[in-house]
Amino acid sequence: MKLIIMITIYIAMFAVGALLTWSNVRGWRKSRGSARRSHAFWLIPYVVLSSLPLIGAFIPDSPVKNAVQAVGNIWLGFFVYYGGLLLIFTAVSGIAGLIAGRKKRRDLHGAVLCVSIAAALVLFVYGLYNAQQPKVVTYDIALDKPAEECSKMKVVLIADLHLGVNSSLPLMQKTAGMINDLEPDVVLVAGDIFNSSYSGVSRPEEYARAFAGIRAEHGVYAVYGNHDVEEGLLGGFSISPVSEAFRSPEMEEFFRKSGFRVLTDETAVLPGGIQLVGRIDGDKAGDGTRDRMAPAELLAGVETDKPVIVLEHEPIEYEELAEAGADIILSGHTHNGQIFPGNLVVPFFNENPRGLKKLYGADTVVTSGVGYYGPPIRVGTISEITVVNISFDQKGD
Repeated sequence: MKLIIMITIYIAMFAVGALLTWSNVRGWRKSRGSARRSHAFWLIPYVVLSSLPLIGAFIPDSPVKNAVQAVGNIWLGFFVYYGGLLLIFTAVSGIAGLIAGRKKRRDLHGAVLCVSIAAALVLFVYGLYNAQQPKVVTYDIALDKPAEECSKMKVVLIADLHLGVNSSLPLMQKTAGMINDLEPDVVLVAGDIFNSSYSGVSRPEEYARAFAGIRAEHGVYAVYGNHDVEEGLLGGFSISPVSEAFRSPEMEEFFRKSGFRVLTDETAVLPGGIQLVGRIDGDKAGDGTRDRMAPAELLAGVETDKPVIVLEHEPIEYEELAEAGADIILSGHTHNGQIFPGNLVVPFFNENPRGLKKLYGADTVVTSGVGYYGPPIRVGTISEITVVNISFDQKGD
């Protein structure tokens, strides 16, 4: 049912875009006194490009599938803005036509098309560029708990690398270099390292080599995200049931080669007795289930008189984690919307959509991530590397 709904929405979206384009092309040609029907030729590339994400979702794994998905995602990135702007400007021209008359409305058709295409191209190109320019964002947290012989710790948090058909090796190499320049005590990776496919990554060994070069005094720890499994995608969104979402051996080997110590509902003790707890993803555990420990069970054996940091992909269950003893909760997943106006929507669905926020007595930090899913663009948000400077109470009060 989920698949049928997604395909229906997808087809309807592009059908509306086609109808609006047809209407404006036809009106524009009539305003110029042209009786030719050549305005139908644009349908050929439009239909081909719009079909690519659907084709890429269902053909078998192969280089052809990867290429089709990559081009389809790029087309989606352009269409998101072209379709939206076309809808808005067509509505505005319709209102103007009611006021100024039918003839004036015909004169607006060409302007609607040109402005929609030009504005969409500008936003798309900007989004492509912006997505490749990671920024460093810094937050400071003061805990009223002591850490033995440790007054402070610099944590670098990254998430949502989404290695796949549209990922960028130079971006990840730049990210690794920027992390090293920050001289972190520990690096934490909050899931979604992959984009639901290992075979979709070109030169995975080069990515692993880049990550293995990350230097942190106390190591690099990671948790899995909902996309760190093998599953079908349509425009970046899962079309496979959870029961078929499994993590492949190749993915797990990649994490090992990258130097990531993955925490799956388990605790690592950092210097100073700091408790680092890593959670299995709540949407896809990687074994065809959603099974993971509840917060109270997960933290039952943790020494809560010492600092407790929870790393999990999705920013959820804050209240339960805080009640169970978590002091700091670090996450990703939201992308802060990734594509405007998504950044205006995510706050309605997340207690903390991005940044540092105190919730239920715990300090929560959500990073907007380094990579992207679906269209390889970021508009209205940034690709970020998050630094969390934590200071500890040396008096133990």
